[in-house]
Amino acid sequence: MKNMNLPNKLTIFRAILILPFVLLLLGENKRWGWYHVVFGGIMEYVDYIALGVFIIASLTDLIDGKIARKYNLVTNFGKFMDPLADKLLVSAAMIVLVELGRIPAWVVIVIISREFIISGFRLIASDNHVVIAASYWGKFKTTFQMIMVCLMIVNIPRLQWLTDLVMWIALILTVVSLIDYLIKNKGVMQEQK
Repeated sequence: MKNMNLPNKLTIFRAILILPFVLLLLGENKRWGWYHVVFGGIMEYVDYIALGVFIIASLTDLIDGKIARKYNLVTNFGKFMDPLADKLLVSAAMIVLVELGRIPAWVVIVIISREFIISGFRLIASDNHVVIAASYWGKFKTTFQMIMVCLMIVNIPRLQWLTDLVMWIALILTVVSLIDYLIKNKGVMQEQK
């Protein structure tokens, strides 16, 4: 890891943070003995600690990309691992939130399905030497998904209306961004002659 550049180290750090994030959120629900020994005195703050870990992990996504582009540190490892770490972080968060009863499973299925479809499109495009650029719809989708996850982590009952509203906006943007990708890149699926 010492030979890796800073953006790639940040990406690896983001992937590593997924485990403590998941353990923080799930542990309270699972009644693990060690969990209560470690967090016994601060149990009421565990969701906020998990939120902090999630926000730190999310911020590394913003930082690593900017550093890589600004200082020409883009690598094949980064091109592969950066989007993978993002998808793992958000997917892990939403799956844990399903287990905690804070988000309907069907919403998570729609969101994760969109990611699989876009990843497949990008793979085919890459084979054809076509680069599929990120769209504004995709960026808005990611922003609202992150806000949705943050609201669901803290789970404040009086803000449930806001959490629900953000979830529906994230879901609509997920579908709209998928349709936008499919329309703009429909030629990717055509057989090359």
